[in-house]
Amino acid sequence: MKGWKSKWIIILFPLGLLAIFLFLITLNNVHTETYDIERFNIAKETIRSPVTIENEQETARKTRETVQAVEDRFSISGEITAERIEYIEEIFDAVSTLEEENKERNKKTKDDSEPVPLTNPEKVQRLKQILSEDIVDAINDRTLAQLVEMPKEERKASQALLVASLEAVLDNGVRTENLESATANVQESIKYSKIDEKFKEVLNDLGKFAVVENSFFDADETGDARKEAASSVEPVVIRAGEVIVREGHTITNEIYEELKRVGVMDKDRNLYPVIGLALFILLICGVITFEMNRMAILNKLDKGTLTAVLFISFIVVTIMKIVSLYTTSGNELFYIVPIATGVLLVKLLINERLAIILAGLYAMLGSIIFNGEIAGTLNMEAGTYFFFSQLAGIFFLINIKDRLAILKSGIGMAIVNMLAVLLFLFLSFEKYTLVDFFIKSGFGIGAAFLSAVLTIGLLPFFEAGLGILSDIKLLQLSSPNQPLLKKILTEAPGTYHHSVMVANLSETACDAVGANGLLARVGSYYHDIGKTVRPHYFIENQVAINNPHDYIPPGESAKIIINHPYDGADMLKKHKLPKEIIDIAKQHHGTTLLKYFYFKEKEGNNNVKESDYRYPGPKPQTKEAAIISICDSVEAAIRSLKEPTEEKIDEIVSAIIQDRVLDGQLDESPLTFEELKIARRTICKALKGIFHSRIQYPTKEEA
Repeated sequence: MKGWKSKWIIILFPLGLLAIFLFLITLNNVHTETYDIERFNIAKETIRSPVTIENEQETARKTRETVQAVEDRFSISGEITAERIEYIEEIFDAVSTLEEENKERNKKTKDDSEPVPLTNPEKVQRLKQILSEDIVDAINDRTLAQLVEMPKEERKASQALLVASLEAVLDNGVRTENLESATANVQESIKYSKIDEKFKEVLNDLGKFAVVENSFFDADETGDARKEAASSVEPVVIRAGEVIVREGHTITNEIYEELKRVGVMDKDRNLYPVIGLALFILLICGVITFEMNRMAILNKLDKGTLTAVLFISFIVVTIMKIVSLYTTSGNELFYIVPIATGVLLVKLLINERLAIILAGLYAMLGSIIFNGEIAGTLNMEAGTYFFFSQLAGIFFLINIKDRLAILKSGIGMAIVNMLAVLLFLFLSFEKYTLVDFFIKSGFGIGAAFLSAVLTIGLLPFFEAGLGILSDIKLLQLSSPNQPLLKKILTEAPGTYHHSVMVANLSETACDAVGANGLLARVGSYYHDIGKTVRPHYFIENQVAINNPHDYIPPGESAKIIINHPYDGADMLKKHKLPKEIIDIAKQHHGTTLLKYFYFKEKEGNNNVKESDYRYPGPKPQTKEAAIISICDSVEAAIRSLKEPTEEKIDEIVSAIIQDRVLDGQLDESPLTFEELKIARRTICKALKGIFHSRIQYPTKEEA
C-alpha cells in the first residue's frame, strides 16, 4: 500500500504542476475582460465581442421590416372579367342582330308587304328588350342610339378595340383604388385609335360601364407571402472578434445593448469558459497520468522520465504562447512554430507511443492558444497543422545512428508542412496568391528545421541534466573510439572479446522479451571494465603466462575477482557514464558464489564462510541486467567446451538459468518465467549459430 501511494504521489505532483501551468498560460484565451460602462459615455478602449451570438433584437427588427415590406396579395376574379367582356360582346352582337332584322324588313317593304323599317328610337327600344337587365340599367339611350347609327365596319373595329383594351386592363386586376386609372387606360387606348371621333364617346361610355373591380384582397396568400419573407431573413449575428465600439466613440443605447448581449458586462457569465478550460486541462493531464501509470506498471517510469515530460511540455507550450502574442489574422505565424521539438525529444528520450499521444495533446492546446484570445473558439487550422507536423517528425525519425538522423527527419517534416499549407489554401474561400504560398511554405520549412536544430541542441541537456539515456547516447557509447573501450581492447583483449560475445547474446535475448536490446549491448561492452585493473588475474587474458592464482591463497584470489564489478562501477562513475551502464556493471554478478575458490579453500579449511566468497551484490534490478548476468556465465561456460554440440549448449544454458533461479539471483528483476523461457531459447539459437559445425580441411600431409 505504501508503494502504491508513493507511486501516485510521484506521478500526480509533477502533473499537478503541469496542469496549473497550462491553466494559467491559456487562461486569457478563454477568459474575457468585463467592463463597467455607462450609456452615452465615451469608450476608453476598443471593445470586441468575445463570442459569436445572435442579436435577437436586431433580427426581430429586420424581420418586422421585411414582413411590412411585403405587399398585400390580391386574387383576380376571372369570372368577373369574363362577365364584363361578355356584356360588351352582347351589346355589339345585339346591334348586329337588330341590323339584320332591319334589312329583312326593308326587303319586305319593297315587295309591298306589311313590315316597314324601324326608326332609330324603335331600334333603341328593341335593343332594350333583348339586352340583359344589367346592361339596360347601366347604358343610356343616347349611347345605344349612337351604336345603332355606327356603320358595320366601324362597329366591328370598335368591338375588337374595346374588347382588347378591356382584357388588358381586367387581366391585370382592377381594385377599388385604381378603378379610375383602369378606366382611364381603356379610354387612352380609344383616344389614340383610328376610330371615328364621333364614335369614341360611345366606346368611352361602354368602357366605363365594363371596367369594374375584379381584384380582391387574399388574406391566405398574403399571410403565406409574409411567412416566407420572415423565414428568409438571415439572423443578425455578432461575430467573435467583431468590434462593437471603438476607442473614443460614444456608447449609444444600441451599442450598450450589444455590449450587454455579448456578456462583457456580466461578470458571472465570464466564469463558464474558465470552468470549461479547467475541464479541458483536466482531461489532458488525465491522459498523461494514464500513460505514466501504464509505464510504471511496466517498470519503465522513473523521475527522469516524469521530469522530461514536464519540462518538454513547458518548453513546447511556452514557445506556442510567445508566437501567439505576435500572431494576427493576417500573418498566421503559427506556421513557424517548431512544435515537433517536443515529440522528437520524447521519442528519443522515452518512447514512440508517448510521443504520439503528446502530439495530439499539444495540437489541441495549440488550437486554444492560437484562437486570437476569443473565448469559445478553436483555431482548428493551427491544431491540424501542429498534429500533422508532429506526426511527420515521429514517423521520419527512424534508424537513429547519430544526431544527423534528426536533421534528416526535418526534411520529411518540411514536406508534410508544405502539404498542410496547400491543404488550407485549397480549402479556403479566400483568394491566395503565389506569394502567399511561398511565404507560408517558407514558414513550414523553417519550423521543420528549427524543430530538428532545437532537438539536437536540447537533447544533451536532458541526457546529462535528467540522467535520461537515449538511443543516440547509447550509440555514441558503443563506438570503439570510446576511451574505456580502447582501454579494454588494449589492456584486456580477452575480456574485450568476451564482452562482444556477451553483447551479441544479450541484445538478441532482450529484443525477444521486449527489453532494451541496445542498452543491453552497450552495457555488455562495459560490464567487465573492472577487469582492466588486474587483467592477468582473469583466465581469458592469460595468454602464454602462468596463472597468478596458482601462487596466492584462494581467499585473496576471491577478493580480486569479487572486486572487479565494483572497480568497474567506480571507473564508469569517474568517466561520467550513465547510471544504467554503471548499474549493469555492478549487478551483473549479483550475489553469486565463487564456487571454484570457495571449494578450493574448503579443502583445507572447513570453517570457511560462504558469504566471504559471494559477490556483495546488488542482484540484477532490470531485465537487461538479469539477461546480461545469464549471458555472461553462459558465454564463459560455452567457451570452455572443446566441442560445443547443440545438446551441450542446451544443457549448459538451462543449467545456468536454473541455478540462477534457485539461488534467488533473479528475484529482484522484473523477468517472468515465460520471459526466461523465451530468453533461453533465443540464447541457445544464437549460440548454435555461432558454434555451428565446420568442415575439417585436411592438412598438406593428409592430402
